Amino acid sequence: MDFIGAYSFDHLKFLFQGFGITLLVAGIAIICSFIIGGAIGTARYAKIPAVSQVLAVGVETIRNLPLLLIIFFTYFALPEVGLKLPVTTAAIVALTIFESAMLSEIIRSGLNSIEKGQIEAARSSGLGYVQTIRYIVMPQALRRMVPPIVSQFISLLKDTSLAVVISLPELTHNAQIIYGQKDGYVIPMLVILAFMYFTVNYLLSILAGKLELKKA
Repeated sequence: MDFIGAYSFDHLKFLFQGFGITLLVAGIAIICSFIIGGAIGTARYAKIPAVSQVLAVGVETIRNLPLLLIIFFTYFALPEVGLKLPVTTAAIVALTIFESAMLSEIIRSGLNSIEKGQIEAARSSGLGYVQTIRYIVMPQALRRMVPPIVSQFISLLKDTSLAVVISLPELTHNAQIIYGQKDGYVIPMLVILAFMYFTVNYLLSILAGKLELKKA
């Protein structure tokens, strides 16, 4: 094991460049999937005729597919129909599609967890359906959704490593290039990979705990 050689300035710089791509891809996918997943989850909760059923089929289909297959589809299959995406865009699209389906189910379940009596009381007091969702249901549901949503975001961050199969220059990809240079670099690279992923995910877990306490 050559920790000194593995952790040279150039290697660490290359790793952090990859880590920047990891955070960029994960950050954009998190924002997009939260917006799309929130819209889908709310639409399914509202049970809009036809729309809700179509969305349910789409969500269940995506949730039961491997993320790796979706990544392959966005990068290798879409060009077959004339839509070629850059590798970073393809990774973001694949992660957004998969995570939107996962988050929509979390959001729908969170909304369904609110007691029907509160909804009926709000409606009887004169609030419209949209107002009831906005002011009564959603604030309470969000408190309950924080832990599973953050857990899903943590999974998304780790799942960016799967984009190594399409040569996205993210953290794992760059680490592979480094430890491919010398056998003694393998363990040092795996150690620093574990440390970097753990640090970010642990900070997200702490943030989730603080949000729960603040909302309590």
